[in-house]
Amino acid sequence: MTRPSGHGRRVGAVRPSHLMFTAGVGGVVDLPNFSVLVRGLDEWRYDHDHAPLLEPRLLEAVQKLLGPSVAELRPAPWLPGIDDRPGGEAAKIGVPVVPFPQWLRCTACDELGSYHPSVWTFSNDKPRRPDLACFLHAQCPTRRRRALAVPARFLLACTAGHLDDFPYLLFLHGGDGCPQAPNPRLVMRDFGGNLGANVQLECVSCQARRNISDAMGQRGLENLPRCRGRHPHLQTFDPGGCEEQARLLVVGASNQWFPQTLAALAVPKPSGGRLDDEVEKAWGTLSTVTDPSVLKTLWTIPTFSKLREWTDTQVWEAIERRRGAATPAPGPAGHPDLRTAEWQIFTADQQPPVTEDFAVRRDPAGVPATLAGLFADVLEVERLREVRALVGFTRLDAPDPDDPEPGRRRVRLGRGDRPSWVPASEVRGEGIFLRVNEELIAGWAEEAAGSAAIAAHREAYQRFQHNRYSGRLPVDFDPLRNWPGPRYLALHTLSHLLIRTIALECGYSSASLGERIYARPPDDGDPRAGILIYTAVPDAEGTLGGLVSLAEPEPLERLVRRALADARRCSSDPLCGQRLPQRPADFLHGAACHVCLFVSETTCERGNRFLDRRFVVPVDDPKLALVPEL
Repeated sequence: MTRPSGHGRRVGAVRPSHLMFTAGVGGVVDLPNFSVLVRGLDEWRYDHDHAPLLEPRLLEAVQKLLGPSVAELRPAPWLPGIDDRPGGEAAKIGVPVVPFPQWLRCTACDELGSYHPSVWTFSNDKPRRPDLACFLHAQCPTRRRRALAVPARFLLACTAGHLDDFPYLLFLHGGDGCPQAPNPRLVMRDFGGNLGANVQLECVSCQARRNISDAMGQRGLENLPRCRGRHPHLQTFDPGGCEEQARLLVVGASNQWFPQTLAALAVPKPSGGRLDDEVEKAWGTLSTVTDPSVLKTLWTIPTFSKLREWTDTQVWEAIERRRGAATPAPGPAGHPDLRTAEWQIFTADQQPPVTEDFAVRRDPAGVPATLAGLFADVLEVERLREVRALVGFTRLDAPDPDDPEPGRRRVRLGRGDRPSWVPASEVRGEGIFLRVNEELIAGWAEEAAGSAAIAAHREAYQRFQHNRYSGRLPVDFDPLRNWPGPRYLALHTLSHLLIRTIALECGYSSASLGERIYARPPDDGDPRAGILIYTAVPDAEGTLGGLVSLAEPEPLERLVRRALADARRCSSDPLCGQRLPQRPADFLHGAACHVCLFVSETTCERGNRFLDRRFVVPVDDPKLALVPEL
């Protein structure tokens, strides 16, 4: 929390990935005794040396979305040594937060009030135990010396990305103030559970009572005020206010913060040599060089020592090649295409040179004979590095990576419109790349495209798009503009089947794995059908060759056979096997459930959508199966 000294007291710790997936800038983080809101980038401090994360392709993609002012991808500020010296310099470095919501309730007397130091005191006097930090009710009538105060559990949010404290005083008195006192004493009686009917508000001064259930559901909207346009992470209000209707949220609700991120694998250029790779790594500085004579000055800097192996002319030519290279081409809906370079590397006939960030190996014997009908290529990705950047966030509506509309609702990470950096994190690991036989999947997709099952999925996607955008559809809205198609459905389902089999048979937690699907039909001129399954957490699990070893012929054959066999039946059948999205439902899965296909949200790139077992193995109609038998 911010203090006049320029730094705050440590109140907890989260992983860097938490700031990318769960609650980053503008998100509410639950701590043991209270909750905090991560503040905007204007409040982040890098008083010590923090090397930026270098990934030029990702940086270019971020610049495409946010503007050319973005110059760096920065990791969260952190210094080692907190455990050894909890009162030292390392304890002053971290991500800034502020208590939120700012209404507290006493657990002893149920008094409810907004934060004021004369009423609520903050206790955090044990540097080694930040988990004991808490708020206390200083004037509790029960006279308890340490009456614990907890955050009042309700908030307001809108689809424009605003977040606000719940207006308890106005809500309790029907939009007016208390007729008996200007600052009345309020009481929140919580009878347990998360049901609104169990939470009652009472004004001690005028005896007014009201239940939170009056603010819930569609009927409750008429009892709530219009959104005030508040951005608590920026400590600002939108100048023109907000036209959206505020909605009730419970603290800890998963829809209070959805990150919008871009992720890229650090892969070398397909045709680039070692010189081009070194220029790529130093592009943040070399991009500013406009005269070859400046290079002689750079050679005195240790950072550029590796470039001394080449002549000034060779380095300058490499800089010009890099400068002339196109920025990431627009992907679906105008978003940067970060996967073409990865696909080119994975499918290249000649393996790229090994770097500290990337190494792949192909078995000289090729794909096992028993799997040759399904896979055209198998790669052991012995080393990879994924960099992920946070470019914004939304509330209530989760952003679709292939849809530009949420970009219009994207909330800024800082007060200015021209950020100079964005938060980022990196993970290193390993993986398996599987390229599906193009002839097989192209023939299957052509035949399945006219089926009733694909039609049901396509219509469900249309309903999903209309329901998602509710009353804010543009005039030229095409609900099928980002429909992934049959090919993606089959590849995505196959990926989940393999991830779940790896988790069941080989001991990997499915949450420690990630997926990247490379799907593009032949109509686009560059057909793609690939699956990358890789370790995606910043710890030691699955980074010592255990996942790569599963790409060897014998274990891979066993895994694929088991995955396809297990997919034929689910313990929720026949309900699961017979499921297809039907009107008025808008869910985006068919024969799929938590028993057979769903994985953790951080593992799946599409939030457990676009899944259906019938498109991979025979479930009802064998003609719909990509692999009718193996």
